[in-house]
Amino acid sequence: MSFEEYTNALKAGQKEYRARLQRGHYPYLPILDEILSYTNVEYEVGLGLCEVPLELIVGTKSKGRTNAFAANFMPLLGTHTEFASKWIDLCTSLQEEGLRDSIKAYEFMNRFYVVEGNKRVSVLKYLDSYSVPCTVTRVVPKRTDTRENRIYYEFLDFYSVSNINYINFSEEGRFAKLLDRIGTPPGEKWSHDDRLEFNSVYIRFRKAFEAKGGNKLPITVGDALLAFITVFGYEDTKQKTSNEMKQDLAKIWDEFLVLTEEQSVKLFMDPPEHEPGLYKNLLNLMRPSSASNVKIAFFYEKTHKTSSWTYSHELGRLYLSNVFPGQVETASFENVLPGQNDEALMEQAIADGYNLLFTTTPVMLPASLKLAANYPDVKILNCSLNISHPMLRTYYARMHEAKFLAGAIAGSMTTTNKIGYLANYPIYGMAANINAFALGAKMVNPHAKIYLDWTTRTERKQDLAKDPEINYIMDQDMTAPGTVSRHFGLYHINNGVPDNLAMTTWHWGKLYEKIVRIVLNGTWKNDDATAGSRAINYWWGMSAGVIDLICSQDLPDGTRRLIDLLRNDICSDALVPFSGQLYKQDGTPANKGGQPLSPEEIITMDWLLDNVIGSIPSLSELTEEAQAVTKLQGLAATQDED
Repeated sequence: MSFEEYTNALKAGQKEYRARLQRGHYPYLPILDEILSYTNVEYEVGLGLCEVPLELIVGTKSKGRTNAFAANFMPLLGTHTEFASKWIDLCTSLQEEGLRDSIKAYEFMNRFYVVEGNKRVSVLKYLDSYSVPCTVTRVVPKRTDTRENRIYYEFLDFYSVSNINYINFSEEGRFAKLLDRIGTPPGEKWSHDDRLEFNSVYIRFRKAFEAKGGNKLPITVGDALLAFITVFGYEDTKQKTSNEMKQDLAKIWDEFLVLTEEQSVKLFMDPPEHEPGLYKNLLNLMRPSSASNVKIAFFYEKTHKTSSWTYSHELGRLYLSNVFPGQVETASFENVLPGQNDEALMEQAIADGYNLLFTTTPVMLPASLKLAANYPDVKILNCSLNISHPMLRTYYARMHEAKFLAGAIAGSMTTTNKIGYLANYPIYGMAANINAFALGAKMVNPHAKIYLDWTTRTERKQDLAKDPEINYIMDQDMTAPGTVSRHFGLYHINNGVPDNLAMTTWHWGKLYEKIVRIVLNGTWKNDDATAGSRAINYWWGMSAGVIDLICSQDLPDGTRRLIDLLRNDICSDALVPFSGQLYKQDGTPANKGGQPLSPEEIITMDWLLDNVIGSIPSLSELTEEAQAVTKLQGLAATQDED
């Protein structure tokens, strides 16, 4: 029987050999010594005895008998050679007695190259074994700026915590995300039980994923598992069988397809135009039988009495009642605790017949995702930006357009050229707000400098109020309800008292109205068709009326006329804030040839312009509340360096 098995293995080797030659690829095993001959090595370290997945063993340490194996470790030498006899004997021994001795291998970039035991690896791969014990020496390359090198160093950090080598990712940042989704506290190492538990989850998931055809997708099992855990949570995933995972995979398959997209998010920059006559007829047809069909639930982390953010969304909810009298039913849930009762409250709302849910903060994203997977007929939207989950739509507004106008006011009125800016969360869109404000100021005053501080930093870098030359400050959009503070919007400090000049505003009611119209007029699925497998984000601006800048009557007439002109130009696309040659703080160009930045570049920018004095804080510099939001929506610049 072993002779027949060698013949089959030989055929597999010859097939691989021919296929690689036809593609112009090297047909034999990769040789680590040759790879290292053009690699700068940082250090080597012995890892001792490790269990190594056979799929990660890809080559041999030295040249030796390279021509004995094809690149898939299957044999190439004839059936009557001494090599074939030894391979056959080894195959018989492994089947009857099992593996008695470990192999020796070098690990480089989380791929393994055999020193002793090439034939054992060949036989085990032929027998479709999963792993083999190896005595491993790790070879660590010097740091470079290549994506593969950066991902490998992220793997080293992950390995130091988990001691696991079998999971890989195709993009940066995912090892850290996995630890976060699992709930590993910073600096804490996994126990033996932790490793056994994760290994059990991984094997069950891999079995289910490959059974659904996941191995045909250009992503790793690790990529898919991270997406799965993000939706269903690690604690729930641990309890699922392979069959249950297979059922859940069917619910969220688009989550994996979007990982293969170059652009994972489809931005809808403007709401659709609705034909009034047609819409009126539709409403008439809907009365009264469908009046209760659209039940809308809003979920707030805080209360409208204590939070200006919640208050503005609550005004938006009440606005719907005026726009759609008798056509929609709305309800709000306050003091929703993310990770504690948000999922249960959403479940209850769905059980009560609510079929359109708005979760108004990024920290409710995990619960929103899970409910969207389990209730595909319920429309769930989360107020966040740049979220690549096709099951869940997100919405936000281009606030940077209004910030640009506010910056123009500050730049035209300052007499010291020093302007303050107070930001809160370093999340997607925030750098755009800061930079747009800085651009507006620079447009009318090339000498203006923006001094940046963060209200969510545990230790403030600079107290803007203590600098007498900073007498124009851009603060939070609005104050909490019931407070008497005038520290909001753009204000001028006059004898220690803020004199409000302008306020950027969110018209959530208009945004919610436009989304509800998409639902009512039956065009919801049209957006799905446009987006394909990508996630949908509604990112509307001043032209849609969802944000604006309200100016004080005390604003000089000339400045007011300038702002009206700039507002009209932005709404008509005659003025694009992020255009012209832009330079970062380090002096490097931010755009090529002065070309306008794309919407994706604006959303994800994690840099500051050259007339901004300050920096984007790292995660560890933020308050606990801010860290929770930033972990979900944080800019790349917020990630701590180890």
